[in-house]
Amino acid sequence: MGAAELAEKNFREGYNCAQAVVFAFAERSGADVRTALAMTLPMGGGIGRLRETCGAVSGGAMALGLLFPELGKSGMYALVQEFAKRFRAQTGSLNCGELLSGAGIRAERSPDAEARTAEYYRKRPCSGLVRLAASIVEEIAGENGK
Repeated sequence: MGAAELAEKNFREGYNCAQAVVFAFAERSGADVRTALAMTLPMGGGIGRLRETCGAVSGGAMALGLLFPELGKSGMYALVQEFAKRFRAQTGSLNCGELLSGAGIRAERSPDAEARTAEYYRKRPCSGLVRLAASIVEEIAGENGK
């Protein structure tokens, strides 16, 4: 199973968007999975359900950090900016609230996570967004020898 499929599977198993993407790369990078999941937990819902930066985007950036720990700040920032450029080109935004409202979903900001039901997965673009984010990370990794 490729990283994109694994990220989507992770999301459908209940992980938030950031966790789903990072988890898809954690073992491959040698990261401690428990720590990676704990660190990405607050990033779901556009950072703590504030509907700011999409969790799939945050997770993608963190996955790049896991895959390329040898890069300095400038090299990492270049990879993240390329990732964001590709993600935005396909979605129109990096913002969770905008991505949800673009799909016709009210971007709730309460701290209470929604129940993961069949309806939840049917109406939300999130599984596709985590799949896309992981796919872009995979592309960038391949282009850079990883």
